[in-house]
Amino acid sequence: MSINVKIKLTRGAVLPAYATDGSAAVDLRAALEGGSVVIEPGKRVAIPTGIAISPETQGVVAIIAARSGLGFKHGIALANGIGVIDSDYRGEISVCLHNKSDIAYTVNDGDRIAQMMFLPVFAANLIPADELDETERGAGGFGSTGTN
Repeated sequence: MSINVKIKLTRGAVLPAYATDGSAAVDLRAALEGGSVVIEPGKRVAIPTGIAISPETQGVVAIIAARSGLGFKHGIALANGIGVIDSDYRGEISVCLHNKSDIAYTVNDGDRIAQMMFLPVFAANLIPADELDETERGAGGFGSTGTN
């Protein structure tokens, strides 16, 4: 399944691409116009990507996810867990990175800093209710189904 998405490029950005035929997301790169940014330990920095998007339908959302290698090798994660880019947002996409390590990390222009995937969106019809249907799990949460 595919969707057409118009992409506006600024700051010398290049068109995002899928790394392999089986990739679920395109790589997002830092658009620092030839420069670099240092993320000090424990700090957060918003990194511009130089792209803005316009999906062909409002029935999708662009999700910004961390790159596993940055997290595992360098302690660099998304500051907000995941990013949600609504279908009607037309501004430049920035990625807020958090350095969870004790070593400064340098992001250079063109470095792959995150990944973006497109997912369908279901608009919920929210219906007030005094009672909810019963399930086996019920209200159990936070480990209530066990650890194994």
